[in-house]
Amino acid sequence: MLLPISPEPFVAPTDRDMRPSERRLFVRTHRTCVLGYGRLHDGPAMSVVYYVPTDEHQLLVSTTAGRAKARAVLRDPKISLCVLDERWPFAYLQVYADAVIDRERKLAVDVLMAVAGRMSGEAPSDETRPFFEAMAEEEDRVVVRCRPYETFAQSRIDKAGDQSVARGVSGAVPWDAPDPS
Repeated sequence: MLLPISPEPFVAPTDRDMRPSERRLFVRTHRTCVLGYGRLHDGPAMSVVYYVPTDEHQLLVSTTAGRAKARAVLRDPKISLCVLDERWPFAYLQVYADAVIDRERKLAVDVLMAVAGRMSGEAPSDETRPFFEAMAEEEDRVVVRCRPYETFAQSRIDKAGDQSVARGVSGAVPWDAPDPS
């Protein structure tokens, strides 16, 4: 099941690194990321995209079957998503994932509609579904289904009594890691 857009994105703590559960919450409550994938030649490619989280901790991205993103995932399923906080000074969370291309048309339409809602701030009405179905068909829309396995956070840590901001650096943490006790 696709999760609805969060009215209030999780705000990363400014005095410590994010706990594993907070990292997952950060991803669930934001909407934009930079999708990174390996190119056939040259260095990695990056593309700013909207994503839709699911109740199974997957991240879904809408694209067309002919785009480089889809072709790259078919070659190599290892991708990364740099989830962006939209407030300044911003934090970000790198998510490493295994990806597959899902060609199910109903899912492609559902994700396309969910992305439109994230872009506009308002979920499209059911009456607009035929429009999105036609668009998905015409554009040969597919879904990049991302299954996270690890995260790396860049936290925003404010210095006490000072307007300046220091960056807190953390290490990689497995996606399903428990919070420390």
